[in-house]
Amino acid sequence: MKVLRIIARLNVGGPARHVVWLTEGLNEHGYRSTLVAGTVPDGEEDMSYLAADHGLEPIYIKEMSRELSLLDVVSLWKIYRLVQNLNPDIVHTHTAKAGTIGRLAAFAYRWLTPGTLIGRPRRLVIVHTFHGHVFHSYYGRLKTNFFLTVERILARTATDKIVVITEQQFEEISSKFRVGDPNQFRVIRLGIDLAPFKAIRERNDTIRSSIGASENDLVVAFVGRLTEIKDLSLLLKAVAGYRKANDKALPNIRLIVCGDGHLRRSLETEALQLGIADGVSFVGNRRDTASIYGASDIVALSSLNEGTPLSLIEAMAAGRPVISTSVGGVVDLLGTKNESLESFDVCERGIGVAAGAVDGFINGLIYLAKDERLRKSLGEAGRSFVVQNYSKERLISDVDRLYRELTAEASEL
Repeated sequence: MKVLRIIARLNVGGPARHVVWLTEGLNEHGYRSTLVAGTVPDGEEDMSYLAADHGLEPIYIKEMSRELSLLDVVSLWKIYRLVQNLNPDIVHTHTAKAGTIGRLAAFAYRWLTPGTLIGRPRRLVIVHTFHGHVFHSYYGRLKTNFFLTVERILARTATDKIVVITEQQFEEISSKFRVGDPNQFRVIRLGIDLAPFKAIRERNDTIRSSIGASENDLVVAFVGRLTEIKDLSLLLKAVAGYRKANDKALPNIRLIVCGDGHLRRSLETEALQLGIADGVSFVGNRRDTASIYGASDIVALSSLNEGTPLSLIEAMAAGRPVISTSVGGVVDLLGTKNESLESFDVCERGIGVAAGAVDGFINGLIYLAKDERLRKSLGEAGRSFVVQNYSKERLISDVDRLYRELTAEASEL
């Protein structure tokens, strides 16, 4: 079975890892997969090394990048010609830009054939995965409505199956934003290489000492891109609020920010202005993120919008308790609410806070800091949940099953 897999860019983040693991894994199961990627823009770190590390040689289309551009027409033509040359059984797109251009090219290939005149278009299965969505918190109202309209049209005319990565995401995209028909959807959770994180049992004191953290300090880690959607400003304000709590029972807090992006300089300035720069370490992107989780006591995420954040899955696999804004697929990761307090929720696998709620984040951090037993129990519950549900082997098996179902249905038409 031939698969053409398309992603807008192989930048640092979950989607890039997802397509690399999926392409490699399915090829080992007998598929012939071609991975296509666009250009990583300035200010984002290129992760194409991951594809090379896994023996993949993607086809790069330099005209395809994240933002709208007249060059998108060139990208569309190049992908259309690629579909013509490869004649795949399945075109599977990932992320918004690749989803638009890739599905339009596949739609054109399917229907621009003499067979259409007698009701026999080319046989081709078109699949799109939403890793997240841009339907709120990314752009202004007009641009958001434009993208939403495009997605609705593509779902109706150029998509056989829509893959989402959480039940919460299905509810948002299908019910709230009315994209596609509910029967078009399949929920397939992310899958990751769990081995490096399952191996973490003890704290990484080397990393802790490198940032000046003592044995008794509470080290909170953030892992991700430094962009607006991650709302790192909230996390910095929460750390500042924690330090002002004036509670002698609280351990000293230190924050590790692992990641990079165009907001790094402004965030460093904000930490200085908040008076917490001495307790915040910006360590940039690291290939060995497992060492960051190993050095941390808590992992935090403050996003305004998420699909299923890889950083929380990795943190749970490492047995670390998490605190996060309850957005998108985070809700599914945190699980059932065990207790709703005034400004945050204690869930079965972490602490949930409303998006943008600085006070809730402060109070949640203080609550975790004071209860070592809770931190341990949340870490254990998270590890068990992720090991059972988020292995890359399970991901590959689920996608293999989906592809075989779809191609079998197509052959019967």
